[in-house]
Amino acid sequence: MALWSRIIKRVLHPAVPTGAAALCSPYSTTPSGLGIDSPPRIPSFDYQPRPYKGPSADEVLEKRKQFLGPSLFYYYQKPVNIVEGKMQYLFDESGRRYLDCFAGIVTVSCGHCHPEISDAIMKQSKILQHATTIYLHHAIGDFAEALASKMPGNLKVVYFVNSGSEANELAMLMARLYTGNLEMISLRNAYHGGSSGTLGLTALNTWKYSIPQGEVHHVMNPDPYRGPFGSDASKYAKDLQDHIDYGTCGRVAGFIAETFQGAGGAVELAPGYLKLAYDIVRKAGGVCIADEVQSGFGRTGGRYWGFETQGVIPDIVTMAKGIGNGLPLGAVVTTPEIASVLAQKIQFNTFGGNPVCSAGGLAVLRVIDKEKRQAHCADVGSHLISRLKELQQKHEIIGDVRGKGLMLGLELVTDQKEKTPAKAETAHLLEKLRELGILIGKGGLHGNVFRIKPPMCFSRDDAERPCFLSDEGYFQLIIAIGTAHRGVLLTFAVSVSR
Repeated sequence: MALWSRIIKRVLHPAVPTGAAALCSPYSTTPSGLGIDSPPRIPSFDYQPRPYKGPSADEVLEKRKQFLGPSLFYYYQKPVNIVEGKMQYLFDESGRRYLDCFAGIVTVSCGHCHPEISDAIMKQSKILQHATTIYLHHAIGDFAEALASKMPGNLKVVYFVNSGSEANELAMLMARLYTGNLEMISLRNAYHGGSSGTLGLTALNTWKYSIPQGEVHHVMNPDPYRGPFGSDASKYAKDLQDHIDYGTCGRVAGFIAETFQGAGGAVELAPGYLKLAYDIVRKAGGVCIADEVQSGFGRTGGRYWGFETQGVIPDIVTMAKGIGNGLPLGAVVTTPEIASVLAQKIQFNTFGGNPVCSAGGLAVLRVIDKEKRQAHCADVGSHLISRLKELQQKHEIIGDVRGKGLMLGLELVTDQKEKTPAKAETAHLLEKLRELGILIGKGGLHGNVFRIKPPMCFSRDDAERPCFLSDEGYFQLIIAIGTAHRGVLLTFAVSVSR
């Protein structure tokens, strides 16, 4: 009873810090501060990290500040010095294990240092690391063949690049050359890259510089939670048609969309929207581009590609991140007809499809199939969504639970009716989750969405034991304290297992 009294007193009658100190107060939710003897248990894992003898986190941070660009940002007030990774876990300099729920920003698809992928990379790197496509090498052809076999319709020609931004740049070039039109259309709240070309496609002010970004139009985002028309795809499609009619010359080069918006906060487009949008764009002379940089390769569970959940076949598909499990690898897949326009000149990428990346990428495809990761994502993801929705019914701060498979978002709000973004609370809880051994992403324009996108080896056991789902009550506990920080009483039972 003494423990219960301390917890309830602390949660419901806290000495609340004010200002910036509220988010970094030692009062908050460390287990020891609540009378809990140990942090929440994450599943046992038969792996011992190597002893670390490198520079400390402070030393790494100082060198980073001195020699790396100031635009780089990092999570947490005291950044985590990650020195090793294995499958769904990461280890810091002290050997502490963290459950990785963000997969290197949705990049580590099969797991950190997956043995089969690492072996393929090491084997190729000992034989030939680089040759470029001016010579023949079987690895790039083998990889392209395997990737094309995963594509529907006539999407059979592959161009390899090094990142998602490069892939979207190339897709935009293809669209303009093939159609002879100039104007591109993307969705508000989209992220398609930070290069000079893709910056125009991106529609989040946190990523955009004040430079020329002409001939790109942004139309209403079919967001079922925040959009003015809810899940009514036809009304968002009408906005697209109106924009083409009144905001362009009537002919467009292309339309690009993420099926599940990533940096924008794990927003899943309204059902049926892409089918309507693709029809409109094609009638206006444009091609349709699916950005699968984050949602591809079975992550959404039911389908291998995110666009398949909308029942469409694009003209061009871009991909990166999960394609290489951490390798700098991206690709554009299109039809032979569209690909042929690049033959007007030389289209070449020095590192695109180099032997090491091709060997690693091919291993990724094989591991996803061999370990049935797509079906696994569907199973674990449906379980995770169900549990998150249970929490949503208990906690008013959870405004929305969304996504498919292991491409999920949890949006926090301070007011259910107004949907006011709980930006400070999200930042506070992000810190507390780290303290409890959980590394998770956040996104959305206001930074109030938890992005739950772990490596695809993330298990049901992992889903049950983290503090954001545990029956032991840790998530409930930090949510309660998070709301207490803004002076709102949230009444529910808090249970803590010793």
